[in-house]
Amino acid sequence: MIFTKRLLQLNRSLPSVLALAALAAAASAADPNNRFVGRWALTVPGGGAGWLGITAEKGYYDGSILWIAGSVEPVDSVFVFNDALHVTRTRDVQRKDSNGKVVRTQRFTDLITATADGDELKLTIFRPRANGDGMDQEEFTGKRIPPVPPAPDLSRVKYGEPVALFNEKNLDGWRLTDPNQVSGWSVKDGILINDPVQHKGQPHISYGNLRTDREFQDFDLKLEVRVPKDGNSGIYLRGIYEVQVADTYGKRRDPHNMGAIYSRIAPSENAEKPAGEWQTFDITLCERHATVILNGKKIIDNQPLLGCTGGALSSDEMRPGPIYLQGDHAGVEYRNVVLRPIVE
Repeated sequence: MIFTKRLLQLNRSLPSVLALAALAAAASAADPNNRFVGRWALTVPGGGAGWLGITAEKGYYDGSILWIAGSVEPVDSVFVFNDALHVTRTRDVQRKDSNGKVVRTQRFTDLITATADGDELKLTIFRPRANGDGMDQEEFTGKRIPPVPPAPDLSRVKYGEPVALFNEKNLDGWRLTDPNQVSGWSVKDGILINDPVQHKGQPHISYGNLRTDREFQDFDLKLEVRVPKDGNSGIYLRGIYEVQVADTYGKRRDPHNMGAIYSRIAPSENAEKPAGEWQTFDITLCERHATVILNGKKIIDNQPLLGCTGGALSSDEMRPGPIYLQGDHAGVEYRNVVLRPIVE
C-alpha cells in the first residue's frame, strides 16, 4: 500500500523509491541465468506489438524496449526485487500556452513490473497522467522469444513459383491494416500510389497502411519504389519487420536510413538514390534472418532479426504474416511487386 501511494506521486518520488529498491537488490549481482534475461515479445495494452530485451553483464542488468511505434530504445533502469522485474522508462510531455506554443517540457517516469512463469511474463505498467492528476495502471503479457537459429545457407534455399502481389490495375488482393483509417492508396498507369494529403487548417487525417490479403512465412521479395523529397514509407515483412523506405540520400549511415531494418540493423553502406528516382529492392527473409539488396548493392547480409520493429502488426515472429506498405507518413509509389515463397 505504501508503494502504491508513492506511485501516485510518481513524478517526484519514484526515483528515490527505485533507488531504495535497487540498493536492497544489490546484494546479488546480475545473473545472466536469471529467468528475466532474454528477449520478450510483448502484447501491450490495446493489443499492440512491443518488445523487451533484458541483459545481465558486468554485474548489472540493462534493457531496451519497443513500445508499439518508433524505435528500440534503452530503458532508464532495470532491477530485480521481491522476485519481480522492475523497468523504468521516461517520456516527455510538452506544456503549451493558449496559442499552442511550447512553454515547458516535463519528463514523466513510467514503471513496468513483471513476474515470470516459465516462458510467460505478466506485466503491469504504471503511467502518471500527462496532466499530473493521478495515474493509469494496465496489465499486459509477454512471451519469451526462442533463440534465433544459425544463419541459413541461402545458396541451398528453394523457391516456389513467383507471386505477383500487385496486378498493376487495381487494389485487388490488398486492404488497409485498419479499416477505420482513410485510404490514400490508388493505382495509376500501373503504379501503386499513396497520396496522404493533409489540408491546412483542417484536422489531421489518419491515413492507413496497406497490406496483402495473403500471408507468407519465408520468401524473397522484389519491388521498385519511388520516394519523393522528404518521403517516408516502409515495407513490412510478415507484418513484423520494417525495411525502411525514406529519402535519406546523402545522409550519414544510420539504422533509420533507406534499406535498414528500422532501428535495428543499419545498412553496411549507403546505396540509396536521390528522391524522385526509381529504386530496386531485393529482400530475403529466411529463418529470422534478413538480406537486403538495394539498387544492386547488398547492404544487409543474412543478419539475424532480434525482434519486431515499430508499427508491427504482431510481436509473434513464428507465424506467417502479410506484406504491408506504410502509408501513414508521406507519399510514395511502388511497382513490380513480386514474391517468391521459400519452400521446404
